[in-house]
Amino acid sequence: MATGRGTLIAARPRVGWTGRVRGRPVILALLGVVALVGALILGVGMGSVAIAPGDALAIVAHRLLGLNLGARWSPATEAIVWELRVPRVLTAMVVGTGLAVAGATFQGLLRNPLADPYVLGSASGAALGAAIAVLLPIRVAFLQFGLLQGLAFTGALLATLVVYRLSRLNGLSPMTSVLLTGYAVGSLLAAGLALAMYLSGAALRQIFGYLLGGFDRASWELLLGTAPIILIGSALVLGHARALNGLLLGEEAANHLGVDVRRERAWLLGLGSLVTAAAVAISGLIGFVGLVVPHVVRLLVGAAAIRVVPISAIFGAVLLVCADLVARLLGDLPVGVVMAIIGAPFFLVLLHQTHSGYEL
Repeated sequence: MATGRGTLIAARPRVGWTGRVRGRPVILALLGVVALVGALILGVGMGSVAIAPGDALAIVAHRLLGLNLGARWSPATEAIVWELRVPRVLTAMVVGTGLAVAGATFQGLLRNPLADPYVLGSASGAALGAAIAVLLPIRVAFLQFGLLQGLAFTGALLATLVVYRLSRLNGLSPMTSVLLTGYAVGSLLAAGLALAMYLSGAALRQIFGYLLGGFDRASWELLLGTAPIILIGSALVLGHARALNGLLLGEEAANHLGVDVRRERAWLLGLGSLVTAAAVAISGLIGFVGLVVPHVVRLLVGAAAIRVVPISAIFGAVLLVCADLVARLLGDLPVGVVMAIIGAPFFLVLLHQTHSGYEL
């Protein structure tokens, strides 16, 4: 929830079904896990070539565990399931987890429910890095990681580092300074991106493909290279949940609670930025996951980070796996476009209901 000053506070008790869920976050988490399993099964089985859920599960069990469940399938079906769809849906799951956790982290740090994972300029930095990679006449790859993924990851991290360093030079309150500096640096990087796009010529379509986001290039190598960064970073954020709870009350109050504000803020900013950079490096720019999911979860279970972070991770994964499935069923649209179509109207309705005092 937000006060008139944009400060994040715990939502007031509700008498509707959200009030009942608030006291049972474990039930909500279990429902999320069930939804995630269902989304993964549908994501593997559905597409331009329909594959029965039993066959898909049998192929996965055979490749992972060496089990023979008695099903019969063609080599083409096995290739579609194991080489194309499984890494794609798992990549969507991991990226959704990372973006949702990063969004919850930045919303807590900034005490603003409208913050998202890209608030510190990481999106602009990643986009500019990707555009530079497209323009460079160099083609290198290491374990399927091309120059585009490498420069996108580097650009996102460097943008965040520049924002953090510059924000410490003025006299504003620390997190306000970070937010305003992120906006300024992001605008400057966006200008650089516009110039790169102007100079790109025939490569403009490839840059647009990255900006719109998607998982058409997903592979086992990319997944195994980035999943540890995203998952370990997300777990470390959860490990700092107590500090994040203290920072929700403001820096002075957090100091009185024994939180080392400077150290914890640096840790959380670094972890959130690292997770975001790894996610956008392989997926492109996909919006609304890190904005909508933590906001909705906070309305359901309260502002405590120990509940918001893990439940956001689950539902962020569910949302992005479902969005990717919709994108594939509609002719392989960019996932970022699908998320904008789903996320923007939903978030507007959510804001309207919140400010009008309606029950969700």
